[in-house]
Amino acid sequence: MTTLFISPGACSLASHIAVLELGLPIQIEKVALRTPDSPIHAINPLGRVPALQLDDGTLITENSAILPYLADQVPGTPLFAPAGSAERAQIQSWLGYLAAEVHAASFRPLNRPERYSADAAAHPGIRAQAQVQLLQAFQHIERHLQERQWLVGERFTLADAYLGIFTTWLLRIGGPFAELQAIARLREQWRARPAVQQALQAEGLL
Repeated sequence: MTTLFISPGACSLASHIAVLELGLPIQIEKVALRTPDSPIHAINPLGRVPALQLDDGTLITENSAILPYLADQVPGTPLFAPAGSAERAQIQSWLGYLAAEVHAASFRPLNRPERYSADAAAHPGIRAQAQVQLLQAFQHIERHLQERQWLVGERFTLADAYLGIFTTWLLRIGGPFAELQAIARLREQWRARPAVQQALQAEGLL
């Protein structure tokens, strides 16, 4: 059986939500992260989630690859768009932006500064700059959402499933992030979706 490996509260929540939105018969397996004995290391050599293992053992990693793959299992789903369409490219563009600018370039140094310097004295500066980068990244999204309900096509798509996670992570920071009203509006719309509620419940996040 195809299995999606996740860790509660991690970015793998996006793929978990997509599985539920699409009604796919995929097993959800919870694993620990950053522990040497976690079974995720036997699945994904990088020790990261999400990781999607197909029936034949094929492994797909990274939300930016897993989310489109999942949606393509349900042709015509409003979560994605037809191959060759501008909307599909726009959704993929946002997936790339969220993975690169929001997650890797901003949240990662904010949460794990030790990956960028072994000098503990440098960590406060790394976190401070990461927060500046994160605010800039979200201000771009805030401007885009001023006259929109969702990121692309005025409907909930894969991009919103992914973005919603990061909007909840902002609640831990507060400050200027609390002033992003369009982001807050999207977060509440995201939370209200039955599939999101189901995923949050399953991961113990409600």
